[in-house]
Amino acid sequence: MNPEKFLNLLEMYCIPVSLGCVNFNFHIDVLPKRQCNQLKKDSHLKILHVIGQRPEKTGSGIYLQAMANELKKRDFSNYLVAGVPLNNTPDLKNIPADCCQYVYFESDILKFPVTGMSDVMPYESSLFKDLNADRLVAYKTAFSKALRKAVDLYRPDIIHTHHLLVLTALTRKLFPDIPVITTCHGTDLRQYNNCEHLREYVKKYCCQIDRIISLTHDQKTDIIQLYNISPDKISTISSGYDDKIFYRSPKAFSKRVHILYAGKFNRSKGVPWLLKSLIQIKEHDWHLHMAGSGRGPEYDECIALSKMLGNQVTIHGYVTHHQLSTLMKKAHIQILPSFFEGLPLVLFEGLASGCRIITTKLSGFEEIFGSAERDTIELIQLPELEAIDKPFEEDERRLETALTQKIIEMISRVKESPDYQDPQAEKISADYTWEQVFNRILSEYQKLMCSK
Repeated sequence: MNPEKFLNLLEMYCIPVSLGCVNFNFHIDVLPKRQCNQLKKDSHLKILHVIGQRPEKTGSGIYLQAMANELKKRDFSNYLVAGVPLNNTPDLKNIPADCCQYVYFESDILKFPVTGMSDVMPYESSLFKDLNADRLVAYKTAFSKALRKAVDLYRPDIIHTHHLLVLTALTRKLFPDIPVITTCHGTDLRQYNNCEHLREYVKKYCCQIDRIISLTHDQKTDIIQLYNISPDKISTISSGYDDKIFYRSPKAFSKRVHILYAGKFNRSKGVPWLLKSLIQIKEHDWHLHMAGSGRGPEYDECIALSKMLGNQVTIHGYVTHHQLSTLMKKAHIQILPSFFEGLPLVLFEGLASGCRIITTKLSGFEEIFGSAERDTIELIQLPELEAIDKPFEEDERRLETALTQKIIEMISRVKESPDYQDPQAEKISADYTWEQVFNRILSEYQKLMCSK
């Protein structure tokens, strides 16, 4: 990168920067310190986004697309490397097809489905714990080819990867001289713990990443401990939501209280315990909307339990963002009783849409949502877990009872006042729009350019 382009890039930030720290193969020490001004029209930061799974189907994919959208608004450019099923190429709004390099799973090279960061994905997927021997070699080979081609064609200023796992480690190994920033989404930490055969490789190269974004302070602590990464490299920047789609509208007074669950239909999301809790209060006038999908025995268990609720439940299946927005504007209460999460976007979306929230008190949730009034957000303490998505049998009833109690209390509050008045909840919504999140990430890009 030549000096003139680099100085133009620095001027995109409304933050004072000292240029004396920079070495881009020219003698920058003689240049004066500058106050960054408004972005110049001829400055085009080039970001290569890298994700190992489908970019249109999961929370991390939505996050990636939101960042691409914000970059595009500022006249920067995006390029993508992602893993997708053969013959199922996504149509992404903010990254043109000719700016994408896809690695195709269920193909001659990768004969298995897309590897999922969760063990149960909303589409056909394979497990990282099965990514060994020939599969691992094929995975690295296929992504290496796509990454090298993308870098050769695009010449990115920064590579922004997602998940602290194999693909991010591979990216760092292949391109030691290109600034790399990684967003940790939480599910990658779970896979790191579950996949002992991948740890040595992942840790060796992930600890060399230039900048890392954690979603919460608790997650930052986990990253430091698991990967032996310096705290100075890690910044805590939460997820966000699209405030053009998710926003408040008046909630109507109604005898029937509308409850929403949005997410995968499986045990790690706590869905069976939610349904069992609602079975206990069938006499109350409520209606449950279930938006999401799943597969396998856990999905079947959820569907079987939902049928016990009869016409008090509607299964909407997979919904688009606009369809979810419509459901959230109708819903009075949103429930997410997960046993494990990174930081789910649906909670920001539901809160912004005026839903009262019932969720479990997971790592980082108190940090972000704890300032809201209990009338608005209830955080349920989880019992000790026997496995990552299974409470001890003697605690299952206790969890159902806690959920039942909070649901009854929330129903009562809704009937008194369908719209909540909570300045702290309003502040949370205002602070976590994608625009606000991106402004914080932009400062991380600045740190990368300055350090290099």
